[in-house]
Amino acid sequence: MTLAHQAAPPLQLAVNVLDAQSLLAAFGTIGVAVVLFAETGLLIGFFLPGDSLLFTAGLLCAGGSGTVQGHLSLRWVLVAAVVGALTGAQTGYLLGRRAGPALLARTESRRITEGAERAADILARYGHAKAIVLARFLPVVRTVLNPIAGALAVPARTFALWQVVGGLVWTVGLVLAGYALGASVPDVDRYLLPIIALIVVVSLVPVAVEVLRARRTRGTGAGGA
Repeated sequence: MTLAHQAAPPLQLAVNVLDAQSLLAAFGTIGVAVVLFAETGLLIGFFLPGDSLLFTAGLLCAGGSGTVQGHLSLRWVLVAAVVGALTGAQTGYLLGRRAGPALLARTESRRITEGAERAADILARYGHAKAIVLARFLPVVRTVLNPIAGALAVPARTFALWQVVGGLVWTVGLVLAGYALGASVPDVDRYLLPIIALIVVVSLVPVAVEVLRARRTRGTGAGGA
């Protein structure tokens, strides 16, 4: 069975783009690639549920679900996730390299602006390699770090190498984690909503830590002034 055959069940009339299960029910495997490409390559995709989508897709590969028409193939979900995440990040980098700061200056989204500031701070604090890998696990930051890296002229080879490393660890790790849970717990899809909610909360923890750390640093600097 090919990726095209696994791709998309009949389109539902209403799709909640913030809900991983709704996206998978509407678009199937091909939706994984499209969503991850948009989230990691296009600034407009910062709100998409990358973490929960990967985990949910892996979980449904283990046993399917009544809300997803057809059974997802683990092999093709992994292929779609890797292709979407890697090509998306590389596209974001190239857009940043060509458009520079103007790409981010045009946005009116406060979340994107704050994410860009965190991305630049992470690049400066951790260095290129560690920052590019780390950003994969930070919602919003993984969207804006790629064009930021391009705008700041991070070497193309360095970016390509470490975005591939980070992209593989992130996508394969979350999909297989979901698959392992689905394969080991009978009827786990009954608890899908609380599981997704937990994933969303956990994915926001690194962002909260970074925000608190940045505020503490600014407060220390102001106190020492």
